[in-house]
Formats: sequence, structure tokens, C-alpha cells
Amino acid sequence: MERAHSLLLNEEACSQLGEHQRAEFVFEWLRFLKKLLPAADRCIFSQVDVKKNQKCLVEQLTGILIGSPGPPTRWLLAHCLALLYRVGDSLTSSHTVDRCNDIIRSKDDSPSYLPTRLAAIACLGALYEQLGRLLVNTFKETLANLLKAIKSAESQGRYEIMLSVEKILRGLGVSAVPCHRDIYKATRACLTDRSMAVRCAAAKCLLELQREAVFLWTSELENVATLCFRAFESSNYDVRVAISKLLGTLLATAVEPKQPTGTGSRRSSLEEVMDLLTGGFLRGGAGFLRASGDKLKGTSSVSKDIRIGITQSCVVFVSCLGGVWLEANFSALLVLLMELVSQTRATQTPADAVCCRRCISFILRATLGSLLGEKAQIAAAKEICLAIGKQKRAVDAAMCDGNVETRVTTTDVAASQHVLVCALLELGSLVQGLASTAASLLTDTSTALLDTVISVLLHPSVSARLAAAWCLRCVAVALPSQGAVLLDRCAERLNALKSCPEAVAGYSSAIAALLGAVQHCPLGIPHTKGNVVMGLAEDLLRSATQNSRISIQRTQAGWLLLSSLNTLGPAVVEHHLPRMLVLWRCAFPPSIRDLDMELRRGDHFTWQVTLEGRAGALCAMKSLVIHCRDLLTDDVIGRLLTPLACAVALLTKVPTLIKSYGNLIKNTSVVFRLRVYEILALLPPKTYEESFGIVLKQLVTDITGPENVVCSELTLLPPLCHSDDLALLGPALQDMDQHYIEEQLQRSSVGGGTLEYDPFTICVKCQDVPAPLPPPAALTTAAVQLFGVIFPHIIVPLRTQILEQFTESLKQLKGVRQQTVQTHVTASLCSVLKHLGSSRVGLGPEEVRKPALGLLVGALESSNPLLRCMAAEGLSRLVQVVNDPAFTVSMTLVSFDKLKTARDAVTRTGHALALGSLYRYVGGISSPQHLSACVGILFTLSQDSTSPEVQRWALHSLSMVIDHAGPLYHGHVEASFTLVLRLLLSIPPTHVEVHQSLGRCLNALVTTLGPDLQGEGQSVSALRTSCLVGCAVMQDSPDCLVEAQAISCLQQLHMFAPRHVNLASLVPSLCGILLDYSMLVNLCSSYLSLRRAVVACLRQLAQKEALEVSEHAVALVKELPRRDNTHLDVTIKEVGLEGALFSLLDRESDPRLCQDIQETLVHMMSSIATGKLAHWLKLCKDVLSASCSTQQAPVETNQEEEGERDDDASVFHATSESSGPFTNLRWSTRVFAVECVCRIIALCESHGHPAHFDMALAQEHRLHESTDFLVLHLAALIRMAFMAATDHSDKLRLSGLQTLLVIIRKFAAIPEPEFPGHVILEQYQANVGAALRPAFTADAPPDVTAKACQVCSAWIASGVVSDLRDLRRVHQLLASSLVKVQAGKEVPSQLYNEGTSTMETLAVLKAWAEVYIVAVQSSSRPRESPIPGPGPGLLTLVQTDLATLSRLWLAALQDYVLLTLPQDYSAQLPATGGTFYTAETAEQARPHYCSSWAPILHATALWLNSTGFIMVDDGPANLSRPVTPTSMGQSTSLASVKSPEDISSDRLHLILGISVEFLCSPHSHDQMENISSCLQALQALLEVSWPRSKVGNDQVLSVELLSVLHRLIVTREAPGVQLAVLELVRQVVCAAQEHVKEKRHSAEVDDGAAEKETVPEFGEGRDTGGLVPGRSLVFGALELCLCVLVRKLPQLSPKLAGSPSGGQGGSSLSLSDSDCRQVAAALAILSDLPSICSPDGSVSILPTLMYLLMGVLRELVQQPCGGGAGGGEALGLVVPAALQALRAVLSSPMSRSEKSRGAWAHLLRCALNTLLDFWDSGTPNPVVDEVSLLTALTIFLLTASPEVTTAQPLQTRCIDKFKASLESKDPVVLSRSYQLLMSVFQSKTGVAVPFIQGLGSCVVGHLQGVERRRPQSSKELQAIQDGVRALEALVFAADEMHRPQLVAILLPILISFLLDENALSSAPASARTLHESALQDLMRIGPQHSSVFKALMASSPHMKARLEAAVKGNQESVNAKATQLQVPSKTSPSIQLKTNFL
Repeated sequence: MERAHSLLLNEEACSQLGEHQRAEFVFEWLRFLKKLLPAADRCIFSQVDVKKNQKCLVEQLTGILIGSPGPPTRWLLAHCLALLYRVGDSLTSSHTVDRCNDIIRSKDDSPSYLPTRLAAIACLGALYEQLGRLLVNTFKETLANLLKAIKSAESQGRYEIMLSVEKILRGLGVSAVPCHRDIYKATRACLTDRSMAVRCAAAKCLLELQREAVFLWTSELENVATLCFRAFESSNYDVRVAISKLLGTLLATAVEPKQPTGTGSRRSSLEEVMDLLTGGFLRGGAGFLRASGDKLKGTSSVSKDIRIGITQSCVVFVSCLGGVWLEANFSALLVLLMELVSQTRATQTPADAVCCRRCISFILRATLGSLLGEKAQIAAAKEICLAIGKQKRAVDAAMCDGNVETRVTTTDVAASQHVLVCALLELGSLVQGLASTAASLLTDTSTALLDTVISVLLHPSVSARLAAAWCLRCVAVALPSQGAVLLDRCAERLNALKSCPEAVAGYSSAIAALLGAVQHCPLGIPHTKGNVVMGLAEDLLRSATQNSRISIQRTQAGWLLLSSLNTLGPAVVEHHLPRMLVLWRCAFPPSIRDLDMELRRGDHFTWQVTLEGRAGALCAMKSLVIHCRDLLTDDVIGRLLTPLACAVALLTKVPTLIKSYGNLIKNTSVVFRLRVYEILALLPPKTYEESFGIVLKQLVTDITGPENVVCSELTLLPPLCHSDDLALLGPALQDMDQHYIEEQLQRSSVGGGTLEYDPFTICVKCQDVPAPLPPPAALTTAAVQLFGVIFPHIIVPLRTQILEQFTESLKQLKGVRQQTVQTHVTASLCSVLKHLGSSRVGLGPEEVRKPALGLLVGALESSNPLLRCMAAEGLSRLVQVVNDPAFTVSMTLVSFDKLKTARDAVTRTGHALALGSLYRYVGGISSPQHLSACVGILFTLSQDSTSPEVQRWALHSLSMVIDHAGPLYHGHVEASFTLVLRLLLSIPPTHVEVHQSLGRCLNALVTTLGPDLQGEGQSVSALRTSCLVGCAVMQDSPDCLVEAQAISCLQQLHMFAPRHVNLASLVPSLCGILLDYSMLVNLCSSYLSLRRAVVACLRQLAQKEALEVSEHAVALVKELPRRDNTHLDVTIKEVGLEGALFSLLDRESDPRLCQDIQETLVHMMSSIATGKLAHWLKLCKDVLSASCSTQQAPVETNQEEEGERDDDASVFHATSESSGPFTNLRWSTRVFAVECVCRIIALCESHGHPAHFDMALAQEHRLHESTDFLVLHLAALIRMAFMAATDHSDKLRLSGLQTLLVIIRKFAAIPEPEFPGHVILEQYQANVGAALRPAFTADAPPDVTAKACQVCSAWIASGVVSDLRDLRRVHQLLASSLVKVQAGKEVPSQLYNEGTSTMETLAVLKAWAEVYIVAVQSSSRPRESPIPGPGPGLLTLVQTDLATLSRLWLAALQDYVLLTLPQDYSAQLPATGGTFYTAETAEQARPHYCSSWAPILHATALWLNSTGFIMVDDGPANLSRPVTPTSMGQSTSLASVKSPEDISSDRLHLILGISVEFLCSPHSHDQMENISSCLQALQALLEVSWPRSKVGNDQVLSVELLSVLHRLIVTREAPGVQLAVLELVRQVVCAAQEHVKEKRHSAEVDDGAAEKETVPEFGEGRDTGGLVPGRSLVFGALELCLCVLVRKLPQLSPKLAGSPSGGQGGSSLSLSDSDCRQVAAALAILSDLPSICSPDGSVSILPTLMYLLMGVLRELVQQPCGGGAGGGEALGLVVPAALQALRAVLSSPMSRSEKSRGAWAHLLRCALNTLLDFWDSGTPNPVVDEVSLLTALTIFLLTASPEVTTAQPLQTRCIDKFKASLESKDPVVLSRSYQLLMSVFQSKTGVAVPFIQGLGSCVVGHLQGVERRRPQSSKELQAIQDGVRALEALVFAADEMHRPQLVAILLPILISFLLDENALSSAPASARTLHESALQDLMRIGPQHSSVFKALMASSPHMKARLEAAVKGNQESVNAKATQLQVPSKTSPSIQLKTNFL
């Protein structure tokens, strides 16, 4: 294929190929040429090249033209030829035109010549389109030729000519005016052509013609309209779309011409245009005479396709005129539409009425819902409301008129009902779409919306009443605060008007609808409303028999209310279930015998009421089963079965009743049967097994009986077909924008569904109004479903009998009746097989299979395509159920045989489909032979050009075979590609269905090849090219569904082989589709599936290559030459593809499409947001500010704040009218924009630069590079959050508050570089306050207030504002909400569920708790702390409310505890509920408590800590608050009963219990914050002495707490949690220490001094020393500390010591700062343990303690002091902790206790020996931290008892270690050795003497050597000075008698340090310092030992002279310094002030 990529066709390469490859080669060359020629147009050199080769190119292209090219090739050829003349020399183009004209004139009519003629026609169109007026001279002749040819052309020719004429008109523009009339005449005929494709082409041609042909929308308008009406007759979907576009555009142009009309003609008025459409709607496409004749005959029913076409035209008409026009003219349009729906001719039959209403509703929804912004929608809603009021008043006036003659007729009521239904449904849709922004509608007194709608509830027509009820439901969904109000209002009216039938029916429907709305409102309604509804229902049912006039209405109303009550769910219904069960029991006879007696009495009316009542009761049961599954215990089901058994028994009696009372009760009996079937299908079949016989008999009758003539295929069959197969049935069964009206055509026999067919559906959960089918049609569907449920549970003989009965009944029928029954029977069988397949149950033996197979094969050969699809699915299910390979093979052989012999299309299509479906549920095709046979047959069928239908089904089947075969298909891939391409290049464009199937095949082939498509081999490359060529052919297809297939193919290809998909061409084509199709309002843009495919593809591309996608989209718009410059391409120019997607998102209503658009935007944002930050933020800001008017809610400001407002705040109130490229965006789009802002912040945090959150860094980077950072856009972020938080939409307010919360959390700590000590958020405090204030107004929804509380606490806690006056603004908001909380249950009018007040209350308490926690922390933090935070004054602010808050917090915690109790304790819970929740709403309240308890717990603990558990008298008398909940036993009645001690104990156990329960919970994985809160709360408690004593006293509690903490240490790696756990363990151990100490002290006091030796027996271990695991606190603490130490230092464990985790000390290298803290904390805990043991107990644990201490020391001293990643830190933090722990253990009183002294001494000697061994470590060159070891040694010597350290050989080894250290060359070691020796010399005599004897001479020797080597550094100096101190200590440690001798040694050493005068001046600083310190020591020591000193001076003159010189020098320097100090006082100031300026 690469050889095809040249300017000229490579004829040599082409000639070597076969015919089919040649066609592909030529197509690929033309594709290349199509890309090359426009590029040549922009490049001079290439242009020259083209002109040079033009002649040859023209010849080659002409050669292809006369070579019979296929449709895609001819269009591409025509395009290239025209481009060639445009780029090159256009002079010779007329020759080509003549050539083409000659070909068209040719008399050759053979089929082989047809492609050439069609290609010539296509070339003419393309030439005129590209060259336009250059060919103006020849156009008349060309047109005449084409229009002449059209008369004799076949459909393909007519189609091609129409397309060509359209292009000619486009190219010539106004120059073609002379021929307009001729074209119009020719097109008229084509517009009603029998070929649908020709009709579409003609419509497009006329659409082009009307641009210049003024007569079309002036004088000829009526004729064209009539013509269009006729074109709608028998049309398909594509035709309706094309012609509605034409007619709508013409009408719009007639009303608002785009160009001046000629003289004498005028623009049409809206009324005239609507008259035309109304005429068509009522009379169809017939002329006046024919219509009149029909009227006389009474047969003037207009076909539905005309009405649906006219409806779509009307939508196009309004869409073309636009939103502004609609806004201005809506009232006039509404009047005209209402007139149309009130015409009796439009609503002659119920089905017509439904269709007509749907059409009008569609027009209103498609225009108002899509074209208008929110403000205009509100205005439109007011108009509709006024129209409803006017209509209702007219009916009321007429009904009340006393004059019989002028009284309203039933016809007028019927007319008014249709008007009201349309108006009310649209009003409901508008309000529901507006959501909370519709609040202004309800407050507008001029429209009185609610009064108007409620007044319609009394209308005589049921449909109007139900529509009004639905409208009220929409109001309740949009504005949840109205739900309870409306419910009360309707209940009150229902009570008042119980005797009026309309009132009972209307108000009960309204109540049911309002209860149904609760499912969409998370805030719910008050629980008490359920009681009200239950009471009403009971009352209605009991009083039904009192007045026969309203019996039916009351019965229906009662059961309707119960049905709707059940939708509230189990939490509500469980309270009313016993009463419901009684009502159900009363509705049916107690037994079957009573039923028989019942039949003997009554008349038709009583039976009608009875059947209505029982049907209603069954419907209420159904509602219970659907919505309250949890309540269906065996007992409840058992109690339901008694009435059900009677209902089933009554089924058999119904025919008798109908016989007795005629058809009067027939309709009611149908509804009754329907209800029985519906409830039985929901219950487990096992429960009603005894009724199977009756039920099955009735089902078989309903499925095959003679009465059942209704067949609603569209409802019954599609769910039983496979979704893939439905594509075979055209767009009718696929999702489309016009589905609402298009489905009317599919249900022609039944008519559409509407609410009055089943009023009970008014309470089901759905967004759109339900459309239940008429009862007979619904009955069939229910019968089929129930048959599927029951059949698997019956015995095999009965199965066989029923299936044979089905077969027999089909044989006896003929014609339509047979087809209907066949449909029902096959559907029933497929339903059975579907149930069997999903439950993995077999069908039965051969005798069951045979009739089943016969029925399915019969249906497979039915003329109904939908039935064939279902039969194929049934066969695949049968194969699955039988699960026998032999059976599967036999089935395929049956189809093979049929396909070989059958010649009719129906049989061939059915069996072809069966071949593809059979392996769907059995794991795919596994036999290569079978696969080859299948492929061979399907290949043959797909090439059967005589029957496009067979081709279509065969290709669809082939696509399934490809899917099912998987990798096995690889051998057939090449042949399949060849086949698909050949067909794509040859099948006529009029057979679009075949193209769609080819698209599915191509898709399946790409999926099968998968990642293999990335390969580089020649064969893979050829397959890839084939795939790309196929996609290109389909992309150029005129059919949108084929184009959608092409896009999904390319999407697949991009997934598997992204390098080979050219985004530069794909992205522009995708955006081009969006540009074309999105601008005409989406409901007329023809193809939803195409838009879905485009957006799905964009989503995938954006996921991987967002930047390229964005750039290609913008590049497209720059190059796009468009006549119709749409708004969207302007949008792409201004704001890129992402902006266009936002626009599209706002217009689209399809949920799947919206989801894809949102995901595309998110992917684009994730990839490029941080790089294009300003662009994305501006985009979000533009979207957010693009509401139709400033939407901010009013923000009240109090007097104090008015003056404090800064300028920033005023910016936020500027109107957003003209901000940015977007206008009138809806709230949902703006909510998404706000969510995008949050996403951008998260992206910057996770993937971005640190400067995004650092102002100083950001400003610095901006100086050097043009980068952008988030912090620089903080003002925009705050503004967006403010705009959203103060909007009228509640959802937007929530999003805005969430964004504000995110901003506060992320930016609170960022300092303001320009104002040190301040943060950047400080300047926005007024804006934050203003954003929060509206959320605390009285009418704010609870969820908004709850979110605002969260923001308040975050803002106060962030410390942004430290000034108390500024903080008060936000503090006041929280304070006001606290007052509301205290009012609590006293609030009279509850609007929402009680759970919401719980949510709000807990949000307030949680916010206060968070603020209090921060306040306490900030008050304990030093004021100079660098961490930003609130000042200590915050605590005083909170303090005022603390008494109240503490009570509320304790109450909330008590509630939480009750709600988390296991189910077993539910009986013990308080019947009324808790303080903040009611018993009924406990389930709803539980999640709110779960999200709030932790901060409340922490705050409560801090409060208890601050009070020290001392009870203060803070009773209600001292509170300014009116009501405070009682909590924790402090209610006034119990105050006298419970002592303060008990209350404190309760509080302690409450907090301990909650914390321990949560910390033990396995579900606390993701709740680190809650874990921290629990630990901090426990720490706060244990800081107070009283709880500490409680914990210390209770050993069991302490041990349990430790085990929980141990588990936490093991399962939670977070350093913060681990440190907190260790701190808590320390506190528990301290508590135990205090307890033991106290007991010992009290024992000492009690027992007196005489028995003191018994005192230390207290403590663990008692007198045995045994510690019991699980009961011992010491053991638990040891375990926990061991766990921490071994995890951080694995070498401590003998098992791990040899592991590869590192050699000696290897692990400590990796110790982080937090690891070191944990080790230190663990060591501290260990050192405390002996103090809580008895002497024997201490002996038990001492070996473990010493092992761990020595082990940690060993690990640490084998690290270099500053080496390793964490070595220095480890030593710096942990070594002192280890030494401190060692000192604590050695100094333990237990070591001196009589009982344990010996054992301690022995163990400590062992430990000392181990310590000494560390020096002799086995490694060759151990790096030993000698200093730490010496320190540890010294601690032993100083702290341990002498019997430990004086033992030999330990003492000698100790002396040796010190000796060795004195020999060290390291001055630091030397210095520390001297310091330690000094402390040893000064210690107890028994320890000191050996060391003095052993080391004195060493010290003296070292100091004597200093004279020879003076200190060169400060460290050496320090060592010498420390040596002197040590020697001095040695001197003073000696006896008085020996001291003079030692002083005589010390003094010469000191004198030797002195320098003479000359040496002193040149000596280094350290030597001089030594000199000075020695002199001072001599002057200090000399006088103390004067006799020795004098003797020494006398005996050594040299020394004396040296000393005197030093003293003299010192005296001189002192005098000199004194003189210097005195001099400045006498001199004048150094800086003179000039006073003489001359």
C-alpha cells in the first residue's frame, strides 16, 4: 500500500494486483491524493508540481471514472478531480464536465455501466461545488441533463443526482437562481420517492436550495409543507430527521428571513406557520377535498409517522429561531400548542390522545429544556402556570354553571385534560431541571404555582389529576423543603373533602407522588408523616363501604397510599407492618370456602369495588416486597400467603363473574390478574407451590387464549433479545434523542403508555414521568415473566405437556392471531430459558427439549425480525441449558441444512443469526472444522447481492462468530478483511444497514487481532492498512450510524496500536462532527449514537494524549472554512476543545454521554492542567459566572461588618452578564466546573511543583521563567468558591463550600512574603465570612449548614485570623447554630427527616469540638512558635459556651455508644431514641455519628482534663440556654441519686469504652484521624490524677488497654500513632507506679516501722515472682516494648541476628527521627517497670530488661558518631535515653531490698560483664563509640551497689578500660574519660580507691607530658582542663595525711602549663587559655595548701620565677584593661553633630 502514496497513480504496481486488491489500491491512492492536493494549494513548489502533472493526473482519474468505481471510490474520485482543478489549472475543467455529461446522456442501460454513470454524476457535483462560478456557463446545460436523467434513473441514480444537484447549488450560490424552479419541480417528486435514501437526499437538496430560493419560504411555503407531510408518510427515522430539518428551517426562515424578500411577499407570522403545522397534524398530507371526504366517512385518522415528523419539524423550527426568539415569543407559541392538543381530531382514540400529548410534550421539552437558560426557564414556567390556571378556571366556571345548555360537555373536559396534562408535565420537568434555583417560582404570588397545580387535583379527568400530582412530585424533588409542607397540605385537604370523589382520587395521588419523591431526596421527610399517611389509608379503606358513590375512589386511594408508604423503606414501614397485615387480611376472604360463598352474592358494582380493592392490596404487597425486602421474614411471608392463596383461587372464578356481570368488570379483572402475576413473580416460587396448577393454567390461557389479541412487541421482546442483535432492527430500538416520540410508532397496535393506565406507578423511583402500558399489554408481559419464574420449578411431565400444548395451539391458528400467539409463546419459552440459564438448572430430558426446539425453530423462520432475534437468543440459551456438545453440533447442522436448501430471505436470515448466536453462552467456538464451515456459509450469504437483508444478517452473525472464536479465528482474518473491504467498496450507499453490519465485523476483527496489530511484519502491516482503509470508507459514509462504527473501530485500533492512528486527521474529524451536530439543539441533532461514539473516542484519546488532542482541535477551527459560522467553533477558538466540551455538556441530557464528556474533561485536565493553569482556571471561572444573571443569594451584613468590608468583597457582587464566552449555563454544569477547580488543586498538590503552594518560591520562579503557579491565582480560587457558595442552587452551594474548605486546608499555612508574620489567606477573611453567612440562615438546608460548619471550624482552626475581633464574625455563625442545636426537638415545624437534624446538630458539635481542640493546643503552644495558628485568645472565646458544649458533647457520645451496640442489645435501647436521634431514624443517624464522634471524644477528654474531673455546679440554673439535653446521669431527677464520683466514673468509662471499642475494630483501617483522636483523648484523661488512679487501681483494665495498644503498634505503621501509643503506655505504667507507691505508703503508715520489711511485697510478682501473660501489666508492657525494639533493631532478636538485614549495627543506620523517638520511649517505659514489681517480680524481669538495654546499647555504640544516614541522629537521641534507662534500673529500690538484693547483684554483675565484652567485639575493626560505653560503665560504678562493681575480675577489667581510654589519641574520648574518672574518684570510697590507685599515675603522667606538647586545638585544651579537674578530684578524695604529697604533685604540673612572657605573645590561643586557667587554679589552690606551696617555691627557684613572671604579666594586663575602660568616659562622642551649617 506504500506504493499507492505518490502524486501519480503507480499503474505498474496497480496492474500486478487482482481486481479486488486493485480497487483497494486505487482507493488508498485517492485518499493520499485528497490529503496531498490541499497541502499543495498552500505550497508554491507543490503547486508547480501538480500543474506539471495535471494532464496525466486527469487522464488517470478519468480512467478510474470509466472503470466502474464503487460508491466510496466515486465520491473520493469526484472530490480529488475537483480539488485538482482548484489547485492546478482550471481551464480544462469544462472538458471534464462535457465528458461527464456525455456519460450521463449515454443510452447504455446495462448494470455494468451504471457505476460509471453514477461516478460521472458525482464528479459533476464535486466540480461545481469546488469551482463554483468558474463553470457558470455550462451549469444550465448540466442541470438540464441531470434533471432529464432523473426521470429514467433507478433509485441509486436518483439518489446520486439529488446529492449532485445539492453540491451544484452550494458551489454556484446565487448564480443558480435561473434554474431554481426546475430543480424544485424535480426535487418535489423525489421527496416522496419510494426509496428512503432518495427522500433524504431530496430533503438535503431542498435545504440547500432554500438558501437562495426565496419562493420556497414565501409563495410556495404551503405547498412545500404539504409535500413534506406526504414525505413523512411511511418514512423511516432518517427521512423524518432530514425532512423535519428541511421543514423546520423553511418555517424559521419564513418567520425571520435571513435576506430581504421580494416585492409583494411578506414574512409569515408565527400563527400562520403554526396553522400550517396544525393542519398537517390534524389532516396529514392529504389535500382539502380528500381530507373532507375522509371526515364525512369518519376515517380521518392521521398516521403517526406524519405527526411525529411534524413534531420534530416544530422543534427544528424553534431551534433555528433560537433561545432569544423563544423567550420573546413563548407565550404565543404555548397558546398555539395548547390549541393543537385541545383539538378533538387530534385525540379521537385513547392511543391518539397519548400520541398527541407526547408530541406536544416533546416540543416543549426539546425547546424549553435545551434552548433556554435558567432565568428564561423560570419565566416560561410562570407562563405555563398562568395557562394552567386559565384552563382550570374555565372548566370550573363551566362545571358550576347552573344552565344545562351552557354546561360543559365531556368533550370540553377531555380537551382541557390534554392541555393540562401537557402543561403540567412540562412545568414539572422545568422545575425538576431547575432544582433549588426554582425557589423564586414558588414565592411569586402573581403565578401562585402551588395553588394552581393543587387546584387541578380536583379536575374531573383522571389524567389531569395524575399530571398535577406528578408536577407536585417534581416540585418536591427540586425543592426538598416543600415535600413535608405539600404532604401536610394535601393530607389536610383530603381529610376535609373525603366525600368528594375527585378530591379523594386527586389528593391521594398527590400524596403518593410526594412520597415517591422522597426516594430522590436524601434529606427525606419527617418520620411522623408516615403515621399520617397510614392513618389516612386506614380511614379511607374502612370508610369505603359507607358511601357507594365514592367506594371505588376511596378503595383505590387507600391502597395507593399504602403502596407509596412502602417506598419509604424498611425503617418507616416496620412500624406500620402489623397494621398493614391486618388490612391485607381484611381485603380477602379468610379461606377458600368463604370465597365460594362470596361468589353467590353481590352485583356488578360490588364486584368491581372488590376486584379494585384486591388489585390495590396486591399492588401494595408488591411495593412492600420491592422496597422492604429486609422485613420479609418467614413469618411475614406466611401471613401474606393466606390472602395470596385467595387471590389465586379467585383467578379461576373471574370468567364466571364476567359471564354473570358482562364486560363491566372485565377491565378490572384484567388489572386484578396483572397484580396477581406481578406479586407472584417477586416471591420465591417455593412459597406458593400448591397454587402452581391454578396459576399455570391461567398463564397458558393468557398466553395462548383467544381473548388476548394485544401484542406489545416493543415492551415484551427486546428484554429477551441480546442487546447486540437489536442493532439489526435499525435505529428504532436504539437510544436516540427522539425516543420519547419515536417509540409511539413501534407500539402502533397498543398505543403509548401513560400514567392513567396504572396510577400506582406514580410513586416508583424514576426521574421521568412513568408510562405504564394499557393493562392488557402489561398483563401479557407479566404473564411471560411469571411463566419464566414458575416453569423451572414444575415436574418434567408437566413441562412437556405445557410445551406440547403451546405447539398444538399454534397449529390451530392462522394469520395475525397465530403471529401474536407465536410471539407470546416464544417469549415465554425464552423467559424460561433465561431463568434456567442464570440459575444453572437443566431443562429436562429429550421429550422436553423436542417441543422447545420446535417452537424456537418455528419462530426463527417467522416474518417478524424481532421474533427471529428473540428465537436466536432462545436457541443460544437452550444450548447453554442443555450443556451437551453433541446437542450443540446437531443444532448447527440443522441450521447448515436449512441454509443450503432455503431460498427465502426470512429463513436464511433467521438461521444465519442462529449460527452466530449458538455459542454465546457456552464459552465460544472451539472446533476449527466447525468454525471453517460457519465462516464458509456466512461468507457466501454475505455476498448475496440480490438480498441486502440476508447480507446484513449474515454479516452480523459473522461478527459474532469472530467474537466467539477468539484467537482460533486468526486463520480467517485475512479473508475476512478482504471480504469486508470488497463489500464496503461496492455496496450501494442506499443499503446503509449492510454497511452497519460491515462496521460491526470490522470492529470484531480489530478486537480479535488485539495487540497483534502493533506488529511490524508485512502481513500485519497489510491487515492494519486494510483496517484503516475500511475505517476511512465508513467515515465518509453519509449514514451516521456507520460513521459511529468507524469511530469506534478507530478507537479500538488506537487502544491496540496507538502509533498507527493519525490523530492529526482523526481529532479534527471528531470535532467536526461535534461542530456540525451540536449546534442545532441536541434533540434535533439526528444521532445520539454518533455523538456518543465521538465523545467516547475523545475520552480515550484524552486519557493518553490530551495535549495533542487539544492542539489538533484548535488547529481544525483555524483552518475551517464555514458558511454557517456556528457558536461552537467560536467557542473552540476562544476556549479550546475543553470549552466546547463544557458547552456540549450543558446542552446534552443523555446521562451516558454527559458522563463521557465529564471524564474526557477530567483526563484532559489531569494531563495538561498544571501546564495550562491559567487557561483552565479561567475556563472554570467563565463557566461558573455564565449564569443568565447574577445568581448570588442575598447576603445580609450586620452593621459592624459594613465598615470593615474591603474592596475585594465588592468585586464578588459584580454582575456576570458578559463574562466570557459562555451564556446561560445550568447549575449542573457549574457544579462540575467547581468540582474541576478542586481537582486542579489536588493535581497541583500530587504532581505539581512545590511553588504551587509557596508564594515566595512562586514569585521567585516567575522572575526567571514564564511558569504559572496555583498560589498566584488564589484570588480567583476564592472568588469562584464564593460565587458557588452564595448561589441559589443548593448543589452549587455545597460544591462551593467544599472548594472553600479545600482552599483553606491547602493555603492556610502559606506566609505572605510582603508582610512577615502574616499568611496570604488573611486578606480574604471578609470574603470567607460572606460566603459562609447564607448557609446559616433559617431557610438554609441542613446539608448546606453542616458543610458550612465544617468550613467554619477549618477556618478558625487554621489560624489564618488571630485577631479575636475578626474571628468573631465566623465565631458568631457557629454560636448561632449552637443556639439552634439547644432548641433541639422543640422546633415545631420539621421540614426534613429527623436524621437531618441529627446531621446538622452533630456537624455543629463536631465543628465546636475541632475549634476547642485547636484552642487548647494553641494555648499550650509557646507564643513565639513559628507554626501559624490561632492565638491563645481563642480559648477564651470558646470558654463562654463550654459548659453547654460539654453537656452536648457527652450526650452525643452517649448516643453514639447506644447506636454502636450489637444487635443483641437492641431491646435495651431507649424506646424514644437518644438525645439527638429518634428511635425510628436510628439507621439514618448512625452514619452521621460515625463521621463525627472522634473530634467530639477528643474535645470532651480535653474538657475533662481542664476541669480535672472536678464536678462544678453547672446545672441548668446557671445556663442562659433555654433547653439542654440531659446526659450522663445529670438530669435533675437523678442528680440526688448519683454521686459526683459515679458521674465521673461513668464519663471515664464512656471515653475509655468508645476508644477501646474503636481501636479494636477491624474496620478502622482508613481512619487514622479517628485513631489519633482516641489516643489523644486517652492521653488527656491520663494526664489527670483521678482517672490515673482509677486505671492504676484496675489491673484488668490496664492490661486490656495495653493489649489493644500492642495490637495497634503491630497493625499501624504511622509514626504519629506509634509514638502516641508509647506515650499512652508510659502513662498507664505511671498510673500503676503511683498505685503501687500509694499502697506501699499506706502500708508503711498503717503497719508502723516495726514491720517495714514486709512493705515491699506490693507490686506484680508478689512473693513468687511469677507474671501471668494476659493478666500481668508488666508482662504486657514488656511485650509491647520488645515489639517496638525488635522492629526497629532486628539484631536484638537472636532469630533475626543472622538475617541479611545487615551486619552489626546495620539496622540502626536506617533509623529515622521517629524511629529513634520510639526506641527512646520504649526504653523509658522499660526502666519504669521494676518499680511496679515486688522484689521477686523485679528479679523475674531484670534479665529481660538488662538484655534489651545492653542489646540496644550494643547496637548503638557500634555506629560511628556521625556516620550513616541516621547514625548520628540515632546516637544523639537514643544513647542518652538508653543510659538514662540504665541509670533508672540500676538505682531501683529493688536492688537494695533484702529479698532481692543478692539476685540483683548477681544479675547486674552479669550485665556489667556483658558491657565489658562489647570492647572485645568479634569484628576485626569494630567502630566503637567508646564514650558511650565508658559512660555506661561509669553509671554502673556510681549507681550499682559496691558488691556488683568491686567483684573481681570485673573491677580490674573496668580499670583497664579506663586505662585504655586514657591512652586514646582522640581528645574528645580523652576529655570524656577524665570527666567520668572525676565522678568515679568522687564516688563511694570502696569504688573509688582501686580506681585512684590504678589510674592516678596514668593521669599524672599524661598531664606532665603537656609541657612538651602544648594543646593545639580547643578540644585538646578541654581534655587537659578535664584532666586537671580529675587530678584535683583525686587530690581531694585522698586522706588528709596523704593530701599534701598529692598537692605537691599537682602544683608543679599546673606551673608547667605557664608560659614565659615571650612565649605567651606568640603562643596559639589554646596554649594561652591553658596558661590563664592554670594560673587561676594555682591562685585558687595555693592559698588552700599554703605550707606545701611555700615549701615547693622554696625548693624550686625555677618554678617560683616562672610563677612570679606569670602573676606579674597577669597584673599588667588587668591594669591595661581597666585603663581602657576609663578612657571613653573622658573623651567626647565619636559622632559629632554639625550645628554650624555655614
